[in-house]
Amino acid sequence: MTEMKTLTGGCHCGAVRYEVEADPGNSIECNCSHCRKKGFILTFAPRRSFRLLSGEENLVEYRFYKHRIDHRFCRTCGTQSFAYGTAPDGSEVAAINLRCVDSIDLAALHPQKIDGRSF
Repeated sequence: MTEMKTLTGGCHCGAVRYEVEADPGNSIECNCSHCRKKGFILTFAPRRSFRLLSGEENLVEYRFYKHRIDHRFCRTCGTQSFAYGTAPDGSEVAAINLRCVDSIDLAALHPQKIDGRSF
C-alpha cells in the first residue's frame, strides 16, 4: 500500500531545499559502491513530483559508471540530498536520500535491500 506524503528536506548547510510527494515507506538500501559508501536510504518519486525550493546555483553534478544518474550535491557542505535519473520504464524520477528529509523517523523504515553491486 502506497502512503504518499509531502516531504521536505535539503542539505546540511541549508542552501539546498526541496519538497517532494513520495512514499518514504517504499525505501531501498543499495550496496553499489556509491550508495554503500554514502549510507543512502532512498525512495523514488516521479520527477514532476519533485520541486527544488532553493539552491540550484549551489548544486554540483556527479555521474559515474553508466552516467545515467545525475547525483546532485551542495557545493558548500557536500551533502547529496537527491538525484535525478530514469526508471527502467523510461520515466524521469527523483531519488530522495531519506537521511536528508526533515523530521523522518529512520528507525521506522524497513528498506528493501538491493544488490546494486551486481549491476
